Amino acid sequence: MHHKFHIPVLGLGFSVDTPLKVAKFGISSVVSIVDDDLVERMREYYAQKRELPFIPIPKKEIDSRSKRIKAYLNLLHQLVKQDFRKLQQLPFEKGNDLCKYFELLPDESPLKHGYELMLEYPEGPSKQHFQKLLKQQMQKGRIDVNIMSKVDRMNNKAITEGPVEENTEALAALRGFAQSKLNSALILSAGMNPKLYSYLTQFPDFFPDEKGGIKKQLILKVSDFRSSFIQAKFLAKKGIWVSEFRIESGLNCGGHAFATEGYLLGPILEEFKSRKQAMLTELKSLYQSALSSLNKTVNTLELTQRISVQGGIGTAVEDAFLKKHFKVDLTGWGSPFLLVPEVTNVDDQTRSQLANADESAYYLSQSSPLGIAFNNFKYASMETERIARINAGKPGSPCTKKYLCNNTEFSKTAICTASNKYQTLKLEELKSLNLSPEAYTQTFQKITEKACLCEGLCSSTYQFLGILKKKESKAVAICPGPNLAYFNAQYSLQEMVDHIYGRINLIADIKRPHFLLKELELYLGYLQNEVSQHIQHFTDKKQTQLQQFKAQLQAGIGYYKQLYKEWSSRSNEAYQQYEAALIHAENRLQAIL
Repeated sequence: MHHKFHIPVLGLGFSVDTPLKVAKFGISSVVSIVDDDLVERMREYYAQKRELPFIPIPKKEIDSRSKRIKAYLNLLHQLVKQDFRKLQQLPFEKGNDLCKYFELLPDESPLKHGYELMLEYPEGPSKQHFQKLLKQQMQKGRIDVNIMSKVDRMNNKAITEGPVEENTEALAALRGFAQSKLNSALILSAGMNPKLYSYLTQFPDFFPDEKGGIKKQLILKVSDFRSSFIQAKFLAKKGIWVSEFRIESGLNCGGHAFATEGYLLGPILEEFKSRKQAMLTELKSLYQSALSSLNKTVNTLELTQRISVQGGIGTAVEDAFLKKHFKVDLTGWGSPFLLVPEVTNVDDQTRSQLANADESAYYLSQSSPLGIAFNNFKYASMETERIARINAGKPGSPCTKKYLCNNTEFSKTAICTASNKYQTLKLEELKSLNLSPEAYTQTFQKITEKACLCEGLCSSTYQFLGILKKKESKAVAICPGPNLAYFNAQYSLQEMVDHIYGRINLIADIKRPHFLLKELELYLGYLQNEVSQHIQHFTDKKQTQLQQFKAQLQAGIGYYKQLYKEWSSRSNEAYQQYEAALIHAENRLQAIL
């Protein structure tokens, strides 16, 4: 890969077709395959746009979910391949996409150096030969996919050709990817799912081929070293190799937020750096033994494991620091691309709101029906609709897709906590509890805070592409990370990539904390909120848990003090600012608990 960053998954629809926009320029991105209705509509849209035949896959067809996902991924594969070939066939003319491919590359890229040297050549056979060599070295960006491991309900209404136990949402999505033509990576997020992990062994593309290459690589999105090692060992013993650990900040990220037990990103990265080689050695041994016992090709190629990091990175200086100090191989830049119309599907109104919002518009909510903290945007139209329904006496949303149904309080069949059905029943129960007005209000707000993400995270895409159906809601849910508050305009792909590589600075005039300090600030707020939530009924177990959480934050602050001391001299103004921020954070921490 010539680029040193990737674009992570962004909601359900915001990056569902991003590969079609950036892969031809050598940039890798990640597609969510949670929603097979969405990918089927996207397949129809692009088939019509490119004048290709489209045969729908009905929901009632046998194994429709995996077939829809497979068909869409194969279409992406086909179209990206076509677009890349067309780009390669272009002449080197200033301003076209071929030149743009090379101009987007990082300045230190040997391929870019070759391009710049070629431009100085006089016209003639030598220049033409040079141009041919440059084109031969071009690489497409990968079309990677993301599956949330824990979004894995049993789909009792679906029909499958395989065993009943394979008829779950995550396994069907995996099956669609595994059977597709893609030569790319699967990112598994949201924790360990042993059943899903074991299912990987059913597909030959996850094992080495005769030459030792792996057609479909596996990436784990993780938040700490210990759980990463446990998951990788589980997989290695089954002959599945983890090609990359994608470390994500627990709170300074977009989408669902998986807070650690007080472990900050800096110390986590330090542990990966110091223990990476020992982990690699142990995993290699387990992996090769497993391949031998399975009579599989033992991978003769050099086994490597990339380390990447994402969540809150906002400047080229921060990006370079991660690569230099922590030795990470790649970085992920997600939320800022929500402000790039060339790359993501965000309707005009929402994108304008994002560009004009400040820090107060971004907050950690409990709006996800999964019961996991969710990064939310105050001005999203989904929030407006949610409040309007409450005021009209009709809290909750219609539940049409049912991907997040996980509650069985009131029925044998699981229903979604964001649905009108659940919230009506739960509020009726609330009335019978005879709570104080204050307790009633708090519980009422907690029940009705849940929002329909299945529809809300797709609506913006349908509006942006002009395929929203008449009866469909225009309410948009969007889940940017807090870092987006510091980007305040719409940008081109060229501008954003130039910003990432330090050729320009899009936020030069913006007052913004260092991303590691921002994460610390978010964790302090998280701890304070946890204390306030339990202050009336502290159990010994909760008290111990929060004390351990506090101790880890204190250790993290100590680590940052030492880190910045090594990084800058005391006479350096920037260091003095960091030191002051850490002292302030430490004082704030001591006042909690």
